[in-house]
Amino acid sequence: MPYRSVVSPLHEVVQVPPHPRLRPGVQFYRGFRIHAGRPRERLELPVGFATLLLGFDHRITIGAVGAGRAADPAGAPRKTYTSLLAGIRTNSVIGVHSGTVHGIEVVMRPWAAYAMFGVPMHELTERLVDPTDVAGTTMRRLTDRLAEIPDWPSRFTELDRSLLRRVEDGPGPAPRILRAWDLLVGSAGTMPIADLSRELDWSERQLERRFREQLGLAPKAAARVLRLQHAMRLLVAGRPLAEIASRAGFYDQSHLNREIRTATGMTPGVFLSRTLHAPAAAARVDGTVTTLVLQA
Repeated sequence: MPYRSVVSPLHEVVQVPPHPRLRPGVQFYRGFRIHAGRPRERLELPVGFATLLLGFDHRITIGAVGAGRAADPAGAPRKTYTSLLAGIRTNSVIGVHSGTVHGIEVVMRPWAAYAMFGVPMHELTERLVDPTDVAGTTMRRLTDRLAEIPDWPSRFTELDRSLLRRVEDGPGPAPRILRAWDLLVGSAGTMPIADLSRELDWSERQLERRFREQLGLAPKAAARVLRLQHAMRLLVAGRPLAEIASRAGFYDQSHLNREIRTATGMTPGVFLSRTLHAPAAAARVDGTVTTLVLQA
């Protein structure tokens, strides 16, 4: 069912499922129009999905955590986007906008982005790119059309039409990749890669090549992201660190601490405190906290 949240006349979020033929690869659309009145800084945490952001009239500056907002995830000077396409990533980034943002976000499983854009997903790993870099001017024309449409339902209908055409013309993921991703997600990243390889009747080398092509990361790196997401869910739920480390597949509590600090730039205690006391925190997919407002 569509979900609509209006915090104030100047803050609107509308979330809906995509057309049935786009599911389960495309998980949801989120339309937003926000006028916060002052700049906002957001920590975007490591995620196991791809995101297409079609911005209508705003710009977002992206920087790497721990780099003083001076570098992007690849180490280059920070970059500013109106629209962007992001693949799966293992580290957090910080996004800053002026306080006014308006557009649509498409959240999808990594293999759905491969099916939609037809580019090897490892080219998007740990990166953010302008959608026109991978899809040409059709993405800019789509964004312009969506911005001109006056209501959300009509926008989502137009987005369905456009994305369905892309998926129908795209390469389509390998069936065994779909199975592999479901198994890995179902185990929260704890399934041994050797077991995954045997289940699919692929060599580990084949598995790694297909993962990098259609999901973006090697199997072990993808599993690491899923374990981290699981650990963060348990942390926010108030579970003790020792229990989290055991349930989420880490060697010990020290290993868990290092992983969270490496991924977010914070210790588990600081991350939990910021999550509980921040002006807002977003659980965007399957209960996973993926966005933390640092400045609002």
